[in-house]
Amino acid sequence: MSDYPINMSMKPEVEAFFDPATNTISYVVKDPSSNACAVIDSVMDIDYAAGRITHDHADAIIDHIRKNDLKLAWIIETHVHADHLSAAPYIQNALGGKIGIGDKIMVVQETFGKIFNEGTEFQRDGSQFDALFKDGDTYMVGNMQAVAIYTPGHTPACMVHVMGDAAFVGDTLFMPDGGSARADFPGGDAATLFDSIQKVLTLPDAMRLFMCHDYGPNGRDIQWETTVAAEKEHNIHVGKGATKEQFVKFRTERDATLAMPKLIIPSLQVNMRAGEVPTDKDGRPMLKVPVNGL
Repeated sequence: MSDYPINMSMKPEVEAFFDPATNTISYVVKDPSSNACAVIDSVMDIDYAAGRITHDHADAIIDHIRKNDLKLAWIIETHVHADHLSAAPYIQNALGGKIGIGDKIMVVQETFGKIFNEGTEFQRDGSQFDALFKDGDTYMVGNMQAVAIYTPGHTPACMVHVMGDAAFVGDTLFMPDGGSARADFPGGDAATLFDSIQKVLTLPDAMRLFMCHDYGPNGRDIQWETTVAAEKEHNIHVGKGATKEQFVKFRTERDATLAMPKLIIPSLQVNMRAGEVPTDKDGRPMLKVPVNGL
């Protein structure tokens, strides 16, 4: 990892916000030397059966930032989520900040633009976002330098964002007893995911790792923070020197048994647009349901 500028002496304050409807954890990450902060993987609430969108989860994040007199610098998406809708534009409208994602978003937009039969008005160049990160790109949250690390496999556009001694891993890893995320979505690949996980596990052992999801395996309480050392030692899918061949076999067989996420259809349409809900020709918010497309 010597190619990435890691500063373990920088210890950001991390506030977590758990969304029980989607088992997603969003974060507000504060620069320890200023009032600047970043939001990681926000959630917009949806009652899919009723077609109703609300913003309770995002409002809790906005309230936290306002009450603590913080200045929002960045709204980061670790990838195009398939299990929850992003609240990035809602938060940006309230607090400002730039919305950023990995530059491979264009691959995702091209793939799902076809699946959802999007017209030529849907831009597939990532222009819906304020910043597109390449592997190793850095950006500032106040005085704190952050670095984006390309970690594909779960999706083609996944990135881990490291801020000081804290790394936000998206769906590249789960808690040690949760293992890893699926790799069977379009553009996903189990062997590539294994390589990406190994990249994360070469970060310093003391690096704090923050998960995007947790499902409380075996009935334990929800958790979202661990370390590189704990993952290397205890992760049930990649710990204790598991080989790529073992991982690919397990991941491929397991993924074949998994159902599609409940919110994959609305999530992909919204998230590939940086959190904006698509509209019909009359400007009304509207989602499509592709038949036999996923």
